[in-house]
Amino acid sequence: MLDLTYEMPKPKTIAGAKHDWELVIGMEVHAQVSSNAKLFSGASTQFGAEPNSNVAFVDAAMPGMLPVINEFCVEQAVRTGLGLKADINLVSAFDRKNYFYPDLPQGYQISQLYQPIVGEGEVLVEVGDGTARMVRIERIHMEQDAGKSIHDMDPHMSFVDLNRTGVCLMEIVSRPDIRGPEEAAAYIAKMRQILRYLGTCDGNMQNGNLRADVNVSICLPGAYEKYQETQDFSHLGTRCEIKNMNSMRFIQQAIEVEARRQIAIVEGGGTVDQETRLYDPDKGETRSMRSKEEAHDYRYFPDPDLLPLEIEQAWVDDIAARLPELPDAKKARFIGTFGLTDYDASVLTAEVESAAYFEEVAKGRNGKLAANWVINELFGRLKKEDHDITDSPVSPAQLGGIIDLIASDAISGKIAKDLFEIVYTEGGDPAQIVEERGMKQVTDTGAIETALDEIIAANPAQVEKAKVNPKLAGWFVGQVMKATGGKANPKAVNELVSKKLSS
Repeated sequence: MLDLTYEMPKPKTIAGAKHDWELVIGMEVHAQVSSNAKLFSGASTQFGAEPNSNVAFVDAAMPGMLPVINEFCVEQAVRTGLGLKADINLVSAFDRKNYFYPDLPQGYQISQLYQPIVGEGEVLVEVGDGTARMVRIERIHMEQDAGKSIHDMDPHMSFVDLNRTGVCLMEIVSRPDIRGPEEAAAYIAKMRQILRYLGTCDGNMQNGNLRADVNVSICLPGAYEKYQETQDFSHLGTRCEIKNMNSMRFIQQAIEVEARRQIAIVEGGGTVDQETRLYDPDKGETRSMRSKEEAHDYRYFPDPDLLPLEIEQAWVDDIAARLPELPDAKKARFIGTFGLTDYDASVLTAEVESAAYFEEVAKGRNGKLAANWVINELFGRLKKEDHDITDSPVSPAQLGGIIDLIASDAISGKIAKDLFEIVYTEGGDPAQIVEERGMKQVTDTGAIETALDEIIAANPAQVEKAKVNPKLAGWFVGQVMKATGGKANPKAVNELVSKKLSS
């Protein structure tokens, strides 16, 4: 159930229209299962292999070849369902979805229409400013991916690469609970995050391993609430599906464009036709691809080559017991254990690798200090160089070593930044670098006091001004730091300056 400490975001309205229109959005996320082999064959799923090199006889629909289900793909689908707090169906079945594509040799797709492996679930999507929406998951079913048709290599011929044919997809179907472009992008981001934590999909949108079909409709204020009460879709406008979106930015743009198109039609006295459309980011428009098919258009029927899939509750329970800590739980733990802000915890848990890196740095150390160094110094530098945490030249042990030196007063914050630069570019043990290069801060108050006395003696006029205006004491702090090469302990310097100027 939705945590009532969250405030529900307001639905998106479209400015510039004659009436106030609200958006209603449902999404079908196609996530490629992380598996070395395909759903019904032992062919490799390696991305980037030579065209048509990862194709088994069953993928090529050779006569007499029968599908054999990959148990690991089933396990990955169950794991995903459990991660989305969904019902796991102990009995599911595969159906044939009949349609012709040049890159689908058998002339049908094996999918799960009537009895999917996963039933209803939910995912909490945070939109920003402390607001969130619970998006309901209707179902998750397994199906085969199709191949790839290539039309730009020859002016007279098309080419087909069947490497993706038969790769296992999980289609994660949401209810129409998403109310705006930003929420849609946030939903995809959260879904990607959960799948990556679970290890069931790598979430690589650029390679097409995670993509979405976006269903968009418009309605007048109050209509969505009626739908929620009755679950009657007639209260909502006619939906159009935008196919194969693999960019969060383009998803937002496409929803905005499609909503405006539908509003213009309705306010002009027309009706919206239910259809499948494509988004053209260059022209900033959606265009018709085909009329929206219904289930009967595909002539679904149970696949005669595959028996119903029956799994045991004990097997499901074993998978559940081995689930990793998921993003929401990890974020809450980071806030509670390390005293982090909601924002810092969100940044650190956004990627599973980042969370693991931070936790190793923070172990046995000040969590807030560790978070500041990981987010501001390390993440900032990596982002500047277009790298991610897996490319970091600074290990958790090295960054932890820098933090230890700060905590022990061996170095100041300023020296720590210089040390971080050395470790980032040259590597090495932070403590050894500090020792060999004489970077330890001066904590001897006698030495600091001697330097301060010399500065005070040389600047009597500045002393008088500082006694009148205490804010000018900072000038003396700066001069002492300069005289000591930035190695003086800032806290000790401030205390001595205050003492000397007040006497």
